Amino acid sequence: MPNVSRHSSLTPAYTGRLSTSPLPALRLPDESMDPDQTYQFIHDELMLDGSSRLNLATFVTTWMDPEAGRLMSETFDKNMIDKDEYPVTAAIEQRCVCMVADLFHAEDLRDDDPATAVGVSTVGSSEAVMLAGLAMKWRWRDRVGGQNGDGWKTRTPNMVMGSNVQVVWEKFCRYFDVEARYLPMEEGRYVITPEQVLAAVDEDTIGVVAILGTTFTGELEPVAEICAALDDLASQKGKPDVPVHVDAASGGFVVPFLHPDVVWDFRLPRVVSINVSGHKYGLTYPGIGFVVWRNAEHLPEDLVFRVNYLGGDMPTFTLNFSRPGNQVVGQYYNFLRLGREGFIQVMRCLSDTAQWFARELAGMPEFEVISDGSAIPVVSFKLVKGTKYTVFDVSALLRSYGWQVPAYTMPDDATDVAVLRVVVREGFSANLARALRDDLRKVLAKLDQVELGGFADEAHFAH
Repeated sequence: MPNVSRHSSLTPAYTGRLSTSPLPALRLPDESMDPDQTYQFIHDELMLDGSSRLNLATFVTTWMDPEAGRLMSETFDKNMIDKDEYPVTAAIEQRCVCMVADLFHAEDLRDDDPATAVGVSTVGSSEAVMLAGLAMKWRWRDRVGGQNGDGWKTRTPNMVMGSNVQVVWEKFCRYFDVEARYLPMEEGRYVITPEQVLAAVDEDTIGVVAILGTTFTGELEPVAEICAALDDLASQKGKPDVPVHVDAASGGFVVPFLHPDVVWDFRLPRVVSINVSGHKYGLTYPGIGFVVWRNAEHLPEDLVFRVNYLGGDMPTFTLNFSRPGNQVVGQYYNFLRLGREGFIQVMRCLSDTAQWFARELAGMPEFEVISDGSAIPVVSFKLVKGTKYTVFDVSALLRSYGWQVPAYTMPDDATDVAVLRVVVREGFSANLARALRDDLRKVLAKLDQVELGGFADEAHFAH
């Protein structure tokens, strides 16, 4: 038999090193590999991941127009921080910030001066949250600093928020020495109330966080009612004047199109900043987010760095420095491609699918629907009391059909409530929703036949 070189085009794909010699996983291999071999090796490993399109746990976009994907692949090598070298990409970023600020009714926006939009693009809402929190802390420092400006050093700032916030808020408080005051949930109520907020704030509260589309259920917290309660508090002599930040990571690109009459944004004078995730219902691949402020007054100048970098003076307010510009390009594509008309059409379609699925669940005696997808396209539901199996059993068996549906317990003080959640995203069609319903019925039929106690006890939860 002739000796065939490993470089020969006649070499079968799965012979030689790729199939017979395990590659080191935790150190650099000693030898090089051909590009096609390297691709095949990694490609095959990635097959063991779940399908992103069937991942109903994540809010993150898993499908975009092919044209958007092509634009993003053409620009992933552009560093967003090199604004002098990539002026068009920098201009596109500022246009996106302006569009977001306009959508949320920010003040003093003028078409002839894009710089009037006060905000930045970020790596998802996590960075956006950190920046918004820092701005609130710096304004609190200015407010309580006293004559010498350092009176804040003997005080402890606090932030008021529900126990249902995303973990990044806990990170902010821990990293930047802010006391986190969590407002508990209870069975049947998974959002905070104005009464809870009033009982928790004081003169050292840097801000209250209200969520537009909670991670746990997709519900909208009562932003307007919270602001009204704080307005009334501030009108009383000697009482604190506390700003509000809206975490619109999940709902910021949904509510303006589905529920334009709901007032939650800068139309409320007490709202000083808003974050939103472009890679969620902004319909862009990860990771892109935005944070915008009502006006320049609410972003302290001390937080803005002016860097002489690669040829020009560059103001910057970010935690990250180098990052790819292609996410901004992808978001800009969606803004131009869809416009308001397109976003309305997409969100109505997703909402219709979510509400149809919720109605199907309501017709199953095993389930009780918590949120029906009418606020944002998220459906959460739990098993009725007395069912012999658990939501973790349901989640585990659905995986055998390819579906990734998270099961988890609710936050403090409702941890005895365990739920399932389905996030309806672009690409999750009505046909797939029907397939999920049918597979869910098969799962329930199988679980009816198992012994008491079930077989799964591990929570599966993803942001």
